[in-house]
Amino acid sequence: MRTCGIEIKGSEAIICLMTLKNGLFDLPDCRQNRFALSKDQDQEQMRHFQFTFAKFIEDYQITQLVIKERPQKGKFAGGAVGFKIEAALQLIAGCNCHLISASELKEKLKRHPIPVDFKATGLKVFQETAFLTAYAFLAK
Repeated sequence: MRTCGIEIKGSEAIICLMTLKNGLFDLPDCRQNRFALSKDQDQEQMRHFQFTFAKFIEDYQITQLVIKERPQKGKFAGGAVGFKIEAALQLIAGCNCHLISASELKEKLKRHPIPVDFKATGLKVFQETAFLTAYAFLAK
């Protein structure tokens, strides 16, 4: 199963591809590590963002999107643009989408510790949360 872990920060969707095959985790090479939404008020920009992400899903044969859930209220609440990005991703046809809460993420990482140091993965530092999100989903 090829999974895309996603962390939404501001007007960007930061991604990390991960596969689980025969009990082994793999981080496939990827041409992109983030998708940005420049003007969220513009319908064409929203459609372009969704189309670009859908094309990415098709090209890399991704079967599952896993988005780190953000609170809707309170000190750490996500912004409106982030929720528009989340909705655009959830509405992409042909791919399952799952939200994972911070508490669920923490619980899964406690039960299934990551076998390698994040620095050894070769990913960028800002992709760590997306990596953890994908790993927590696949580690069942």
